Amino acid sequence: MAGPLTRAGIPELCACLRDRLHGGEPGWVTCDVAALTDPDAVTVEALARLQLTARRLGSRIRLRNAGGRLRGLLALAGLRDVLPLEPGLRLQPGRQAEQRKQVRGVEERVDPGDPVP
Repeated sequence: MAGPLTRAGIPELCACLRDRLHGGEPGWVTCDVAALTDPDAVTVEALARLQLTARRLGSRIRLRNAGGRLRGLLALAGLRDVLPLEPGLRLQPGRQAEQRKQVRGVEERVDPGDPVP
């Protein structure tokens, strides 16, 4: 899928999916959404309606390469479970913490004026 998606284009997307699935074996359809770089409410609506179309034909859609913004919108809309990510891609690569040396001499010291517990 590539964006930007328009509300007027959603029926055409659903018809295209219906044509591809009609008469075929039910199963999973993987939808690569990497090109949806600026997702919005229309994007979420289009994906939900595509999922509904697929389910009516006995299939299901899962998303591949969903960016953080799209994943956030799906979670906000309560559709994270309705539009699952492709298995194995739930965790995105992240950054690792920098390895540093332990600074010596930085310890908690007791102040003589502190009360004893």
